[in-house]
Amino acid sequence: MTPKDHRAAALALLDAEATRRQIGLLSLTHPGMTLDDAYAVQADLVALKLAGGRHRVGWKIGLTSRAMQEALKIDTPDSGVLLDDMVFRDGATIPKNRFIQPRVEAEIAFVMARDLSGADITRADVIAATAHVAPALEILDTRILRSDPATGQSRIITDTVSDNAANAGVVIGPQRHDVGAHDLRWVGAIVKRDGVVEETGLGAGVLDDPATGILWLVQRLHRYGQGLRAGDIVLSGSFIRPVEAPPGSRFQADFGAFGSVTLNFE
Repeated sequence: MTPKDHRAAALALLDAEATRRQIGLLSLTHPGMTLDDAYAVQADLVALKLAGGRHRVGWKIGLTSRAMQEALKIDTPDSGVLLDDMVFRDGATIPKNRFIQPRVEAEIAFVMARDLSGADITRADVIAATAHVAPALEILDTRILRSDPATGQSRIITDTVSDNAANAGVVIGPQRHDVGAHDLRWVGAIVKRDGVVEETGLGAGVLDDPATGILWLVQRLHRYGQGLRAGDIVLSGSFIRPVEAPPGSRFQADFGAFGSVTLNFE
């Protein structure tokens, strides 16, 4: 793909979000598309949103579970950018026409106390730079078709990364914890939709330790001359499968002693 292709794809994604009309798979339109191309599209998309008045508030990490990586035949997570209009309060009701095909995941959110960057950082550096951790729900959405109606081909990682890693929203619970107060591998959640348990999971599903996700992100960002900033919210990766969120859904994520998060869809 050329820089012109990257920008055209970003503009198409921006229009898809505004009109709620999904576009076709970029991986079909550009069969030779690489992961670097996908992140270039994402960067152009985020730049367009920033130019439109949005502000960056953090990052999300996705595809951290072994099951998802094997399903997509990849061996690496992906990442996207959190913007200010993606943050919803605990217990919020999402307007009916806000998203196209929303889904929900349970995660542990890290909030950074100070900047963090560099190629040689360690897990200890991540812990030292973290202000607190909290229970969270991530809202996913897709501005790209999940599969091509003509060929049946499903989205692949280049489609997802281009689409800002399917990023749409975040709800953080009211509880705040020192990063060392819990063994994050054993922090789990019971996720209910409309009172029915849909998913359960443990933090260990995220690269064996949610802090490892943050470490991976900092090292990836370093390759592009970037890093985490003080105050950034970082979603460390889901430890459940995505749960569909049709209109009228009510979600409750019970993290036990770690806290809880609720979210509703109009």
